[in-house]
Amino acid sequence: MAYYIGVDVGGTNIKSGIIDDSGNIINESSIPTGADRPQDVVLQDILQSVRELIASSKIDIHEIKSAGVGTPGMIDYDTGSVIYNNNLGWKNFHIAEKMTQALGISTTLENDADAAALGEVIAGSAKGAKSAMIVTLGTGVGVGIVIDNKIFRGSEFGHMVILKNGRPCKCGRKGCWESYASATGLIVSTFEEVNANPESILAKTAELEGKITGRTVFDAADRGCEVAKKVIDDYITNLSCGLSNLINGMNPEIISLGGGVANQGEKLLVPLREKVMSEIYEGLRHKASKIVACTLGYKAGLIGAAMASKNALNN
Repeated sequence: MAYYIGVDVGGTNIKSGIIDDSGNIINESSIPTGADRPQDVVLQDILQSVRELIASSKIDIHEIKSAGVGTPGMIDYDTGSVIYNNNLGWKNFHIAEKMTQALGISTTLENDADAAALGEVIAGSAKGAKSAMIVTLGTGVGVGIVIDNKIFRGSEFGHMVILKNGRPCKCGRKGCWESYASATGLIVSTFEEVNANPESILAKTAELEGKITGRTVFDAADRGCEVAKKVIDDYITNLSCGLSNLINGMNPEIISLGGGVANQGEKLLVPLREKVMSEIYEGLRHKASKIVACTLGYKAGLIGAAMASKNALNN
C-alpha cells in the first residue's frame, strides 16, 4: 500500500495527516501554528508532528511516497517556496526543500485553496467531477479550479470587479467580488445596517451575540427581521453575480461553496441557485454548473495536499 503525507497550514492550527492511495485519511494530528514565531521554528514543529504521526500510525516510512503542504500566501511552485505570507510572516521560505531534506520524503507545495479544491474532488462534494470550482467564502473569496483531477493554478477570481468604483478592496481595486461576497463583506454590510437601523432586530441580535459575525444576519432573519432579510438578499445577489461570471466563462460540472457562510446550507443555496440561473447565458441553462456545499471541511486541505504530491510524482 502507498501512503502520502498531507499538511494544511492555517493561521491558528497546522493539521497533518497520512492519506492512502484512494484519498482516505488513515491518521491525523493538529498543532498550534504559533505564527508569531520565526518560520524555521514553526517548520521544526511541523517536522516533529509528522514524525510522531508516522510513528503512531505504525507505517514504514518507505511506504510513504511523498508529502504535500497546503499554505496561504504567494507561492513559487518551481522552487516549492513561500515568497510571502503576510498573516504568517513567512518570506522566501523554502519549506518544501527543507522538508524533503529533513524527512527524506519528496515534498511539494500548493496554495491552500487549491489543495482544498482537489480534496473535494477526490473525496468530497465534487467527487468524480471532470471539472470543478471550489469557492471559499472566508476572509476573502478563494477559487480553486480542478480539471481532470489536476489543479489549475493562478486564478484570482475573487478580484474580478462586480461593481465599478464600489467598495475598496485590499488588493487596491474597487468593487471586487470578495469585497461583497466574502464573509468579511457580509459582516461589513451587516455592520452598516446595524448602524443605520439601531432599533432593528438585527441590531438587537448583534448586541446579544456580542459581536457581528457572518452568522448574525441569518440569526436575525430567522427571528423575522426584514432589515436582515434585505442584507441577505443583497449578499446573495452579489454572490450570484460572481458565480454567474464563472459559469459563463468556464461552466465547470460543479461549483462547491465552502467557508462559514456556506454552512447555512440550503437556506443559502436555494435562492442562490435561482438567482444564478436567471443571470447566466441562456444557452448554458440546460447544462449549467451544479451548485452545492463543500462536505469535507478542513479534511479537504489534508487530502488535497497529499494527492497533489501524488500527482507531482506521476508527472
